[in-house]
Amino acid sequence: MTMNMTNLKLKSKVLALGLVSVFISSCGDPKPTEETNDNLPDTDTVKNMALNVGGELFSVPSPIQTALLVQKSGVTYDKAILNPGNKNGQYISDFSKSLNLGIYGADLGYVSMYNQTQDALGYLGAVKQIADKLGVSAAFDQKTMERINDNISNKDSMLVLVGIAYRASDAYLKTNKRTEISSLILTGGWIESMHFCINAYNKKPTDEIKYRIAEQKQALGSILKLITSHNMPDAAQLIKDLEALSKTYEGITSKYNYVEPTTDEAKKITYINSTTEISVSKEQLDEIAKQITAMRDKIINAKS
Repeated sequence: MTMNMTNLKLKSKVLALGLVSVFISSCGDPKPTEETNDNLPDTDTVKNMALNVGGELFSVPSPIQTALLVQKSGVTYDKAILNPGNKNGQYISDFSKSLNLGIYGADLGYVSMYNQTQDALGYLGAVKQIADKLGVSAAFDQKTMERINDNISNKDSMLVLVGIAYRASDAYLKTNKRTEISSLILTGGWIESMHFCINAYNKKPTDEIKYRIAEQKQALGSILKLITSHNMPDAAQLIKDLEALSKTYEGITSKYNYVEPTTDEAKKITYINSTTEISVSKEQLDEIAKQITAMRDKIINAKS
């Protein structure tokens, strides 16, 4: 049988401003001030997430990037696709808590992107409770929580403030040599962002969302290296599932076309103008969706 192959050629015009080590989101490089709304940067400055382990830098797309892509595609808000916030109490092990903190962080970004104030409060509470149990609650101090609550109805401000909180969490975990927690949180956020893309593509197929799903081979490789580098006994099944997903991605081909970068000297910004062509079939997309869904179901339904 001949598979229906789709050639995707999209221009990657990314701001090359460097990577910030965060868990769930990175919204520019905001400077905390006593002001609430006007001094916070626009969410379009969201960058990749990065984590440095053993001197090696791992980078994956931020779930906030993905939520922004989904929202801009015209797909309407759907609370049913999220992990219910009231399930946070069933996660007992640090392994389960960490993965679900990543998922809840991505969910918080998603509801904030759609200006769902009441739901944002619920997911903020779920994030705070799991962060407390993991011992990273120092990032969510009273001042930060007050700023978030004051800006709960402002999408741009919310995303920036959540980014501030998670950067503080990142710094805490690195200082205390708990990078395995960072790795799991990042993995949970990546799985949830893939879940967003799959649901969006099923509702409203676009080349942009298809490209986002298909281009994840490198990000998946980074995640696998991160998880396996920590020798966590609880991660055996997760590693097995990620390796199976990686095999599916091996069948997706890509071709990189180099175009010289351009620099805006006035703004001190370099733009990457190269293009990437990706060939992916419907069968491959369906298999990726099936595997992501199965992995996510195991994580959010864990009771240990």
